[in-house]
Amino acid sequence: MTGSRTLTLARTRTELATARAGAAGPVAVVMTLGALHAGHAGLLRAAREQASLLLTTIFVNPMQFGPAEDLDRYPRTLEADLELCRQAGVDLVFAPTAAEVYPHGDPAVRVDPGPAGRILEGASRPGHFAGVLTVVLKLLQLTRPELACFGEKDYQQLVLIEAMVRDLDLPVRVLRVPTVREPDGLARSSRNRYLSGAERAAAGSLPAALRVGAAVAAAGGGPDAVRAAAAAALRGTDPDYLAVTDPELHPLTEPAGTGAGPVRPVPADGVARLLVAARIGTTRLIDNTEIRFPRGDL
Repeated sequence: MTGSRTLTLARTRTELATARAGAAGPVAVVMTLGALHAGHAGLLRAAREQASLLLTTIFVNPMQFGPAEDLDRYPRTLEADLELCRQAGVDLVFAPTAAEVYPHGDPAVRVDPGPAGRILEGASRPGHFAGVLTVVLKLLQLTRPELACFGEKDYQQLVLIEAMVRDLDLPVRVLRVPTVREPDGLARSSRNRYLSGAERAAAGSLPAALRVGAAVAAAGGGPDAVRAAAAAALRGTDPDYLAVTDPELHPLTEPAGTGAGPVRPVPADGVARLLVAARIGTTRLIDNTEIRFPRGDL
């Protein structure tokens, strides 16, 4: 039952190993940067349903922030995070320092995300996904879960983690969890708190653009028509990219990010992805949605 379990906080590897030892049944992990919100609560609920022991990591990973990004600005709200974890029925929180995760300093050996990590977010944020995959791999090694839950909001990250688990034969199952949204459709994000009232209103054009694009696809429009319609719906924002890809991030339109490779046909089953990143004021937001074309021969 959520909210009635005893929550253990581990700050060191030794404390984590002691609390993790002897867990009976499946262990699930939800990895976070902290500043938890309803989107994280959705991840925790999905994990709780399948886990005997639910473990959450709270770690602002410096490796995934670029020089001009908001590492210092990123909110640290540990007490509030722990309360949300208690309400969600989390058993164990691992909240280490950077020195605990990287005891030898910046790692010389890092996970290369491959070509799919150098487009879209990877083109806008060089080195970001090497930092993400490296810390995810380290945390998987430290927490040793049977199940790891990741949200579809960070879709490119999700695809790359699934590829890492597959290609490196990691003994964990990745569970995809749908994006949790505000009533107007805006994806829940810790960065939403940075938006002013006017910026918050403008941010609603991101999910609106995704809905428009999905409707054009369902009505028989091709990938270029989907992208054009979604772009026209983006108002009051400074778009970074807007891309139509297959589920594995291969581009179906031009451009889909620096180095995206040749444009491919729509998959035979018609399933594709529409992804967007844009700045509203000084805040950068991302979002995506699955879209479906009536056929795969467009």
